[in-house]
Amino acid sequence: MSEVRHVLGISGGKDSAALAIYMKGRYPNLHVEYYNTDTGCELAETDLLINRLESYLGGIKRLRAAEGSPEPTPFEHFLKASGMFLPSPQQRWCTQKMKLQEMERFVGDRPTISYVGIRGDEDREGYVSTKPNIQAIFPFRKNIWSIDVIHTIVHKNNIARFTDIYISIAPDELKSELLKILEHPLTKDFFYGKKANALMDLDVKLFNKAVFEFLKGTDYPVGKLDEFPLIDNEDILVRDDIFRILEDSGVGVPAYYKPIEFEVDGKKGTYNRSRSGCYFCFFQQKLEWIWLYEQHPDLFAKAMEFEKDGYTWNQNESLAELILPERVRQIKLDAIKKQEAKRQKGTGKLADMFGDSDDDNDAFCANCFI
Repeated sequence: MSEVRHVLGISGGKDSAALAIYMKGRYPNLHVEYYNTDTGCELAETDLLINRLESYLGGIKRLRAAEGSPEPTPFEHFLKASGMFLPSPQQRWCTQKMKLQEMERFVGDRPTISYVGIRGDEDREGYVSTKPNIQAIFPFRKNIWSIDVIHTIVHKNNIARFTDIYISIAPDELKSELLKILEHPLTKDFFYGKKANALMDLDVKLFNKAVFEFLKGTDYPVGKLDEFPLIDNEDILVRDDIFRILEDSGVGVPAYYKPIEFEVDGKKGTYNRSRSGCYFCFFQQKLEWIWLYEQHPDLFAKAMEFEKDGYTWNQNESLAELILPERVRQIKLDAIKKQEAKRQKGTGKLADMFGDSDDDNDAFCANCFI
């Protein structure tokens, strides 16, 4: 058995669920350990998806922080420990305490590859552990490597060795063009990522093979493997692919993604939850808070109870203010206007049947989705 572990975190959202299904089908000989970090504050729809996925995968390791605490949930344990200071985009102690620490405790000190479901149509980086024994890989993207790996291979101290490796395995017809890219100095207009993209545009499999060979001379977990099947992967999966994987597998799309119709001032719109996470996640949109208020009033009431001593989930607006009738009306009207504009640009894709709207969520905590 290889000393390197392969792990994949199941958040209860669409992307990590689809990635688990994809990895099981695409790489059946890769021993991937699936895990979920339970905060005690997920929606029932999230728990249902995880249970279905567990049956499909054959097992998911359940992790839970603050075991043995007298508090009813890990969140309430750490909330009390923080002096009732609510987490926020600036102080995300929730992900650190309930997600990352549990994941890193689960991994321990063994070299570990963590597979992350960042899609090919997303322009962002996922979680990269500060622990040197954990390496992130992104199977849905053209560039499967994390940004720290890209920086390492093209760094001025490493580029000569990387170039030698690259040219030694490249076909003769590509060597001249490769050398132009590899020897081009880094500038503000031709930075790390742009150089890597130029190399991948020539031949992504060749790029992956060169990176893999380079990493064998480093402490990165991938470099400790004799072979790594993902270097031959040319798949680029986007949002529509994710929904198709979930539907085709029989696991299904989490129910909270499916839009529910509402009407205000004679106009109709839809709302839903856009991603997994705790029901009170401070990254959710105002319309999602209204969805929670109307679809899960008990959970909304619980979220309101956490707002004390001036601490609120949303900056400059309490949940009590958010659900004032005129405020609800305005939030819904704003959503209808935006949805009408999007409908005029409709693509007819499977994903458009669901209310998930990544375009409206540029800022959120990637750590909840490992």
